[in-house]
Amino acid sequence: MNVEAADLTRRLGRTQAVAGVTLTVDRGVYGLLGPNGAGKTSLLRMLATVLAPSSGRLRLLDGDPGDHRQCKAIRRRLGYLPQNPGYYPRFTVVDFVEYFALLKEIPAARVPRAVAAAVERVGLGDKATARLRTLSGGMLRRVGIAQAIVNDPDLLLLDEPTAGLDPEQRVAFRALLRDLGQTATVIVSTHLVEDVGAACTQVGLMDQGRIVFSGTPDELTRRGEGTDAAGDAPLERGYSAVLTEARA
Repeated sequence: MNVEAADLTRRLGRTQAVAGVTLTVDRGVYGLLGPNGAGKTSLLRMLATVLAPSSGRLRLLDGDPGDHRQCKAIRRRLGYLPQNPGYYPRFTVVDFVEYFALLKEIPAARVPRAVAAAVERVGLGDKATARLRTLSGGMLRRVGIAQAIVNDPDLLLLDEPTAGLDPEQRVAFRALLRDLGQTATVIVSTHLVEDVGAACTQVGLMDQGRIVFSGTPDELTRRGEGTDAAGDAPLERGYSAVLTEARA
């Protein structure tokens, strides 16, 4: 398994952001759903080796992120888009993605081709030399996705990646996710249920720091059948039904 977490916890001050999460994820696209404040971002930051767990066991790509040498090796094989990434306004799109390619220790001879491929995959080939300060919010989000995939990661972690994307861009992004999931483990944190239904092979639903459902999108849909759960679509009703049951 590329992600193995057992009884993972993370305390932020007095708040238990992640409260005993056990999770195994292998190749494919895993959608991490949940309301705001459910603990999704804190969990993703631990999987990205940005935060250390307060307790529990975590293995990523068959390595121990708590070991310095193994953590460096994991980071070379990892891609991460934070919820609120920073940008360098004077950088061009290519400059920015190239910067992250070098941070990920891609061999210098491979960098130009890797950068060009990542920029094309997110549909920004015609903006490759544009400065970031001139781009729209949706384009900046796609630049962030490009830096996350520039190293062809074995583990890709995306926190609210469709924020700011218009409907056409979201459809293209879902197709990209399905493509990436053929060879990598992709974990997408989102509150947009329709993105999960369209792109994910597995789904986990978090609430109050815990995983309260894990299964396929079809299994989540069935949880809403025959209930009066809120939602305009079957998957949304399944989502609402699970949350209601978990809080009862």
